[in-house]
Parts: sequence; C-alpha cells; structure tokens
Amino acid sequence: MQRFAKYEWALIVLFVLTLPLINPWVRGDGVGYYAFARSMLIEHKLDFTKDWLNANPSFRMGRMDAEGKILPRQYTTTGHLDNHFSVGPAILWSPFLIAAHAGVLLCDRLGANIAANGYSRPYVVAMALGTAFYGFVALFISFSLARRYVPEGWAFLATLGIWFGSSLPVYMYFNPSWSHAHSAFAVALFLWYWIRTRGERSLAQWTILGALGGLMLDVYYMNVVLLLLPLTDSLARYWSAFRGIPQEPTSRLFIKNVVFSATLVAAFAPTLIAKKIIYGGWLNFGYGEHWYWNSPAFLKVCFSSEHGLFSWTPILALAIVGLLFLRQRDPVIALSLFVTFWIYVYELGCYQDWHGISSYGSRFCVGLTCVFVVGLAGFLDWLGGAMQERRAALFAWGGTAILVLWNLGLIFQWGMHLIPERGPIEWRSAAYNQVAVVPGEAASAAKAYLVGRKNLMEHIEQTDVRELRHQ
Repeated sequence: MQRFAKYEWALIVLFVLTLPLINPWVRGDGVGYYAFARSMLIEHKLDFTKDWLNANPSFRMGRMDAEGKILPRQYTTTGHLDNHFSVGPAILWSPFLIAAHAGVLLCDRLGANIAANGYSRPYVVAMALGTAFYGFVALFISFSLARRYVPEGWAFLATLGIWFGSSLPVYMYFNPSWSHAHSAFAVALFLWYWIRTRGERSLAQWTILGALGGLMLDVYYMNVVLLLLPLTDSLARYWSAFRGIPQEPTSRLFIKNVVFSATLVAAFAPTLIAKKIIYGGWLNFGYGEHWYWNSPAFLKVCFSSEHGLFSWTPILALAIVGLLFLRQRDPVIALSLFVTFWIYVYELGCYQDWHGISSYGSRFCVGLTCVFVVGLAGFLDWLGGAMQERRAALFAWGGTAILVLWNLGLIFQWGMHLIPERGPIEWRSAAYNQVAVVPGEAASAAKAYLVGRKNLMEHIEQTDVRELRHQ
C-alpha cells in the first residue's frame, strides 16, 4: 500500500504543479459548451444571446453581421439560437460555477463590485479549474485500472506518457472550454465501474452503470460505442443460458437490462430536453454534417497529416499494440477494449468532419484516454518482460520522454501557428521546426504565457481570425 500511495501522491503533486498552465479564456467553439452552463446557472433559461454577443472573434465569424448583430439564420424554428454543442460539460462544471457565483455574490455584498454575469474572471477560472480537475480524475482512474493488470511502476509511467504525450493536455489546460477532458473523465468512470462490477451485477449496480452511461452520452455523443461493453456482457450471458450453462435466470437479467436502459435514458434526459427546447425535436441535435457508413476516412483517422491519431500522437500506437499484450493478464478486458477502440475509429471515419477542423491531433479520441493508459501500461509491461530489468526501464523511460518531448513541441507549434490549426500539415516543415525553431522560441513563449496570458491569447486569436478570413 505504501508503494501505491507513493505513485498516487506523485500524480497529485504533479497535477498541482501543472495548474498554472490552465488558460481561463473561452475560445472558439468552447463558447457553445460554456453557454449552456452560464445561461442556465446565471439566467435560468436557455438564452444564448449574451454568450454569442460576448464571444471571441473566431466564434462570431459567420454568426454575426458587420454591425455586430446576430444573423437571422442562427435562430432555429423555435426562436432559440442554434447551439448544437453537448450539455454534459455544463453539468460537470456546475459545482465549480455555483461555487464561483456564490463567492462573487458574497464579495459583492462586501463591496468588491465583481460582475455576477458568468463572464468575469472568477467564473472562467472556475470553469478552467473544473476542466483540469476532470482531466486529472480521468488519469487517476486510468492509473488505478492499469495497476490492476501490471506493476504500479509501469502503470505510473503509462499515465505520465498519455498525460503529456497525447492530445489531452491541449484540452485539459489550453482549451478548457471544450468537452474532451470531460469526455475522458466520463469514459474512465464508466469503464472503471463496468470492470469493477463485471460478473453478476446486482440491480443497483446495473442502475448506476446506466446513470454513468447516460452522463457519458451527455458529454459526448460518440461515446455511444462504449455501451457495446455492457451489451456484450449481457449477450454472452443470454448465449450461455441458451446453451444450458448455469447462469442467473434470464428473466432476472432481462429486468436488469431494462432498468439499465431506462436509467441511461433518464440520465440522458438533460440533452434530450435541451434539444427539444432549441430545435423542437427530442432527437434533433442540431448537426448538419453528413455520415458515410462505409467509413471512408477510417485510415485517415489514424495516419493522415490532417490530425491523424497515430501520426500526430505516436505514443497512442504503442498503447493500442499494448492492448494485445495485455491479453496475457486479462484476455476478455484486453480484447473488449481493443475491439471497442477500432469500432470507435470506424465510427469516427464515417463522420464528415472526422479531422476535427481546428484540432490538435484527433481530439475526438481524447475521450478514450483510459483505454490508452491501460494499453500503454500493457506495452510497458511486455517490454519489462522482454529484456533485462535495468535495460527495460531505460528504454521505457527514455522512449516515453522522447515521445512526450515531441508531443509538447508539436503542441507549441500548433498553438503558436507554426503549423496550421486546420487542414493537413507538412511533416518535413514540422520536423524542422521541432529542431530549429521550438528550442529557441519556447522559453520566451512560456514566459509570455505565464505572465501575460491574456495578451498572448489575444494575439493567437487575431492570427486565427486572419487565417480564417484567407480560407
């Protein structure tokens, strides 16, 4: 237990040390997610007018005219402003924003005169802290799961590798108003409880799993793929009963499945109600993009220079390979996670905007952080068994450090517009920048980020707007 506590405390301390990285400025489409939280908690209604009028320039482009008025096409048939973003992040932000709102009201009573409108600094800091917190809890849960199957040292290194070697830090710290860190949390919590209760789940456990599944969908709709895990559990038990293998009565399992489904729908109700109010239909989520069910972008999702999952964040390739190595520890869990990952990639390859438009790596896959941590732990565990202990540790820590440094350098390039935020990048140019540009500019940019963050973000925003106008 002492060794476990050592690694847990190391993760907590590292998280606290990285908190100065959070960027409490709502950028881009993050306005849409935050609008749900602000409008409901502050104004107690789904009216996004103030959010759109106070949004950053890149979000207002295409939504407002030259005079600063919202374009008529932005209103739906119900008279509400279009907001197709998910409501899950608003649910998860609520405790942080309620605390911030209470603090602002108390300070105002004492004469502080802070705007209690959801836009002042206490609110956006609370939002950013909330996102970082959920991202960290996702990592902490992932570490806890990984050490069920491999030594805790490998689980710890795998957690660090995914923490800083994937797209997660961009959406955990730099773009905290987006939904991806929340998705990582919701998926990790769902997976943790699914694994913890495998076997003959009680009715109460099926109910809790349904609630977690509903929350997971509230946060990110594509997470519906994860529901295949409890579905296959039940189908396997029905099949065993059909073959005459002793199991719990199928009637009892059926009742549990019905309760699970009902609870899932109930937990998903905030999304259904919000979409009914905004668009007039329970299942009208407001997206106009097309889906092509033959998954034409399947390989592009993985390897494209336009935000490909493995090409931008290569450490994740090791994580997926590691799931195969993990089958020696738990073949059912390893195969389930491996197949679920590829079904998720297939689903993403069907989506018109599979590349994420403005995205660091494949941001749609950040929600699978837990799968990546467990898989990378499996790879490191295999590496530890394939060679002498000291050499394995050298290769594992050294290789992880190289992949993390590459990722952090590429994040710097993407954030500072040394490579395009949208569209494909030229790898030759990116590799040159990693060696010749990033080392020289990183220190000054880091200083500007830490001591003059608002000015730096405004500069980046202006650059983004200029790029959008030239597209």
